[in-house]
Amino acid sequence: MRLRNITGSRELIAENKYVVHEPELCKGKWRQDVFHNDNPIHIEIGMGKGRFIMQLASDNPEINYIGIEKYSSVLLRAIQKMELNELPNLVFIRMDAEDIEDIFDKDEIDRIYLNFSDPWPKDRHAKRRLMSQNFLNKYNNILKKEGTVEFKTDNRELFDYAVAEAPAAGFNILKLTYDLHNTEDMMKGNIMTEYEERFSSMGNPICKYVIGR
Repeated sequence: MRLRNITGSRELIAENKYVVHEPELCKGKWRQDVFHNDNPIHIEIGMGKGRFIMQLASDNPEINYIGIEKYSSVLLRAIQKMELNELPNLVFIRMDAEDIEDIFDKDEIDRIYLNFSDPWPKDRHAKRRLMSQNFLNKYNNILKKEGTVEFKTDNRELFDYAVAEAPAAGFNILKLTYDLHNTEDMMKGNIMTEYEERFSSMGNPICKYVIGR
């Protein structure tokens, strides 16, 4: 379960140099104003403690990364890691993904990662799922034409839902597996999240898709 109640976490985040505090002012200008280059931008929505995106940023200095997390106490864990291993091509935002179109401009993002997202199991909450048509429409507005969305989960019911939602939102399924760790081509370069490591060690198969327009 995610940690959400560390006293003073919001205040610490508000003063931190690794967090973009007014991201709406960067809309359409992330490359020049934040990263000061013309490199591609990849984002992870719901990055948790940052293990996945920090490893990506370390391995790929030619790509700009933005980690998005709405829970202050969880984001604080990622900040603590950055203080020990600063990465110039990575910044964080504390925000709800519902507002993502206020932060990024049309065609500004090259890739979106969704890892072990909250399943919101009740039907009335379906629109809150990060791979719902509601959110895919938002991603469609910020992704470049050749941009992709990558989603991993051990929740088969959620994955089946995500697979059905993709074409309804105008996305094509480019790659798909119901057992990532036994799918050689999709495992190349795979970085395990904390949840992926935990669930796969329990014998749960990991599902993954890559979708694009």
